[in-house]
Amino acid sequence: MLKEVIATRYIAPLREGGSLPGLVEADDLGTYVMKFTGAGQGRKTLVAEVVCGGLARRLGLRVPGLVTIALDPVLGLGEPDQEVQELLKSSGGLNLGMDFLSRALGFDSLAFGVSREEAGRVVWFDALVNNVDRSWRNPNLLVRQGELWLIDHGATMIWHHNWPGAQASAAKPYDASDHALAPFGPDVAGAAAELAPRVTEELLAEVTAEIPDEWLTDEPGFESPDELRRAYAEPLLARAAVIHERIKGAQ
Repeated sequence: MLKEVIATRYIAPLREGGSLPGLVEADDLGTYVMKFTGAGQGRKTLVAEVVCGGLARRLGLRVPGLVTIALDPVLGLGEPDQEVQELLKSSGGLNLGMDFLSRALGFDSLAFGVSREEAGRVVWFDALVNNVDRSWRNPNLLVRQGELWLIDHGATMIWHHNWPGAQASAAKPYDASDHALAPFGPDVAGAAAELAPRVTEELLAEVTAEIPDEWLTDEPGFESPDELRRAYAEPLLARAAVIHERIKGAQ
């Protein structure tokens, strides 16, 4: 399970994201980028972050550490921004936090070079989870101390927004022609050979076990959180074996 902390102070909104994440301080004295259950697609965005963050970390990609953050809506009472106040009020309970990467800079392909091997691993991973939000317009990549970090995976696994069509959706190819790292000639075949064998039932069970039960309850068509966890794992397991053959525009 993810470490749980308690939000003690709301610092500021981060308006770069469409779901209006915020910078918060917690009772462990850590500073986190917080995503809220009351924003955008709600808890499904947070589930996607947990699955993709946990999977990426286990595959050796750099992603911020994750925690769950207990939020008391009373923190929103003193916020002058009405939008932020309403977001905090509607997000009482368990939310998601990502380690705040201080001194990190936004990725710029003209200023920071990426090897074919690293580009291949990132493109392969994004194809696996069907990340449609890593384009040159919005890379969702940070550079910190000369290292590339992956952030913001809320717009992944789009099939979980329509479970009856999940199998067909997960079988579709991945278009990487607009990917932020496509200009670096990603070695997708090499990445697949390295990473695909590591995506096993056991690994995915470990990753999905980190999703809090309360984000998985009351999902139509599923009787228990564990049944829904298996539904998250199955498309990824099937996709890992073949997705490198279905990536378009990566060269």
